[in-house]
Amino acid sequence: MAGSAKFSEFRTLLPFIAKHRARYIPGLCCLIIVDAAQVFIPQWTRRIINIIQYSNFSRRDVLVLCAGMVGTMAVISIGRFLWRYFIHGASRRIEAELREMLFSHLLLLDSGFYQKNKTGDLIARTTNDIAAVRMAIGWGIVAGIDGTVMAAGILIVIFMQSPEIAALAVIPVPFITMLIVLFGRAVGRRFKGAQEAYSVLSESVQESLSGVRVIKSFVREAHFISKFNGANNNYVNANMSVVRVHGLFFPLILFLAGITTLIVLFTGGRAVAHGTMLIGDLVSLVAYIQMLVWPMFGAGFTVNMIQRGAVSMARINEILWTKPVIREPEGVKHSVIKTSENDSNGSSSSIPVIELRNLTFSYPDGTTALKNINLKINKGEWLGIFGRTGAGKSTLVKLLPRLLEAPEGTVFVDGFDVQEQAIAALRSKFGMVPQDSFLFSDTIKNNISYGKTISALAQSYEYNGVENNEDSFEYQARLKSLIALSGLEKDLALFKDELQTQIGERGLTLSGGQKQRVTIARALFVEPEILVLDDSLSACDLETEKAILSRLEAARRGKTTIIISHRISAFRVADNVAVLEDGALIEYGSPSLLISNGGYYSKTAGLQKLAVSR
Repeated sequence: MAGSAKFSEFRTLLPFIAKHRARYIPGLCCLIIVDAAQVFIPQWTRRIINIIQYSNFSRRDVLVLCAGMVGTMAVISIGRFLWRYFIHGASRRIEAELREMLFSHLLLLDSGFYQKNKTGDLIARTTNDIAAVRMAIGWGIVAGIDGTVMAAGILIVIFMQSPEIAALAVIPVPFITMLIVLFGRAVGRRFKGAQEAYSVLSESVQESLSGVRVIKSFVREAHFISKFNGANNNYVNANMSVVRVHGLFFPLILFLAGITTLIVLFTGGRAVAHGTMLIGDLVSLVAYIQMLVWPMFGAGFTVNMIQRGAVSMARINEILWTKPVIREPEGVKHSVIKTSENDSNGSSSSIPVIELRNLTFSYPDGTTALKNINLKINKGEWLGIFGRTGAGKSTLVKLLPRLLEAPEGTVFVDGFDVQEQAIAALRSKFGMVPQDSFLFSDTIKNNISYGKTISALAQSYEYNGVENNEDSFEYQARLKSLIALSGLEKDLALFKDELQTQIGERGLTLSGGQKQRVTIARALFVEPEILVLDDSLSACDLETEKAILSRLEAARRGKTTIIISHRISAFRVADNVAVLEDGALIEYGSPSLLISNGGYYSKTAGLQKLAVSR
């Protein structure tokens, strides 16, 4: 977006402001009352000075006027507290709600979005940019209303009090208006650059800290320090560009305000000398001119805050207006589990749990990952998927729970097109153990039971989830059995706090095999109908792999399981194996059948057997 940001970017906030109007309306009323009271303060001063110098007065007269001034200041103090409480309270709540909406929307976006947008930039938008929006709908609104009401009130009073002097005092106003317009445009351009520089800086920090072990292992600390310093200096320079505009604008405002004060003192002083104006009137006029400096500053402050907020809101809207590729189907409330149906002759025929019909899938960049795949997986079947790196194995299993979006009419689960099923219900049927063994910065126990919140959601879709009460016997028994199934008993004995061990960010303190076993336990915790192991034993030795698969076979025989692996040994428990090559299904059948066929699977099995024997 070239030039200054558009005010229309704020339309996203209209529902939030409408929601919190019960705070904004009384807050603005208190603000207007405060402004009115402030405009009245010089009148008390004017009256006190005039009666002291030109009238016979009693102490009571002065005390009454002083009491009136004190009362006015009390109103200002109370009103100022109330408008801060209401308006800033509303802006803080909107900030939290906007951040929650942005985060929720980010969770709906597909992997393609995250390939185009860096984590550091997204973090900057959810923190720095939202803070700028909050300032716009808080201080920006306050400065705008406050400055407008104050300026209007002051001009009305001084024109009523001394029209000639007031007419001379407003001569600098057109120049101030022109400065404000130029200031707004300059701030918008420069602040956008500063926010983008902050995103680059955030990305540099996030990437460096995430890969700190790699940086250390290659002794590249100096390079990344230099890279950070470059981003840091760019951020400083971008902010200094904004500061230079501030440094020029506000002194100019003070200069023009000083000229206005000089005009009032000169013309008012002559009027007092000629006896056509009282001293109290001149003092009040000077006070009003000094008070008029704030509306001038306020106008610049408002433009500054609104421009910053509009720039940041535009960056936030870029995310909010990005439509999820994977969306809920219209009119579908839940997913019906359908395992059999009657054919035209009235007999019952089994419906595959998973069926792929002429599935061809390409990524947004045009890369074709799968080509015309036809495959059926029956209820309780154990299917192995084998192939070279990049053959399309992981892509295929990501299409099943709609982590990637397949073409309509190509992927069916329980007899229904996945695009016709509610996303939460569909995904609750799967227990996914991905290649990337991602773990949260939490205890081992919490990482394993992470899916318990999912199971609670799944129950609303007629899914039999696990017991969520951590103190229940069922929960403890389930946790113990999962530790045994995933082969974690010996590893837990090595940790001082066992299940309560904090594993650090991304499972930093665990080995690759330990992380894989924790993720297997996590997937099993929700008792999925369909378990997907995507090369999830690659970091385990052959003996551990064999033991885990044997336990899984005993525990899940009769439940649908998909195993992706580069090791032929992992398929000894499979009923059938699908072999992929360049996205095409080139072989399919039982492991023994594929061995006897002498194809790619058989040749690879021979090579792996030879390698193990050596």
